[in-house]
Amino acid sequence: MTGELIVGLDVSTRAEAEAVVDALDGVVDFFKIGYQLFYGGDGLALGKALIAAGKRVFFDLKLLDIDNTVEKGVAALAETGAAMLTIHAYPHAMAAAVRAAKGSRLCLLGVTVLTSMDEADLKEAGYATTVADLVARRAGQAQKAGMGGVVASAAEAGRIRALVGPGMAVVTPGIRPAGGERGDQKRVMTPADALRAGASHLVVARPIVRASAPRQAAQNILAEMAAA
Repeated sequence: MTGELIVGLDVSTRAEAEAVVDALDGVVDFFKIGYQLFYGGDGLALGKALIAAGKRVFFDLKLLDIDNTVEKGVAALAETGAAMLTIHAYPHAMAAAVRAAKGSRLCLLGVTVLTSMDEADLKEAGYATTVADLVARRAGQAQKAGMGGVVASAAEAGRIRALVGPGMAVVTPGIRPAGGERGDQKRVMTPADALRAGASHLVVARPIVRASAPRQAAQNILAEMAAA
């Protein structure tokens, strides 16, 4: 499995994001827009412009609200032509999202457990379970709801793949090139190891966006992926 690389445009302004996209032209055509850019940097308009230019866009908004609100939000984002959208993997929210996205090309992703969290964080939040067990439970619920995939740490990708089979996307943030810094991520993995574990899409932001030569950084990661 070669997998796909998604570059996270984790910057504050549209101009910064467009500079990254331009630097990666011909190397990467799949980009993630999250909170920072969506709310503070004209991210929705940028996403629409990228889609119009033939790029693929992943809106990482982690929606969670009452069913009606989630349904209307997903329907609006589906109309943009986006490729992916995240929903927190709660059964009612996922069911509402699936209803809203029906007939569109939007791949809905259930967020299992954030890669910045570990066992101690779950305990502090009131969960009487392990990270691995909670991820597996939410992945199963996402499959039952008809979601297109899940977001999880690459450390859980193997268990998820065994549970859901080959048909769902397993999208893994927290990817760091060999020798890269962890930053604020606690459950990280290299590109090659993530693919071997069963991931289908690797999300990489800081190691590319903050690199002195983003194009070369992306090419190096793609080489690691190909070597897997």
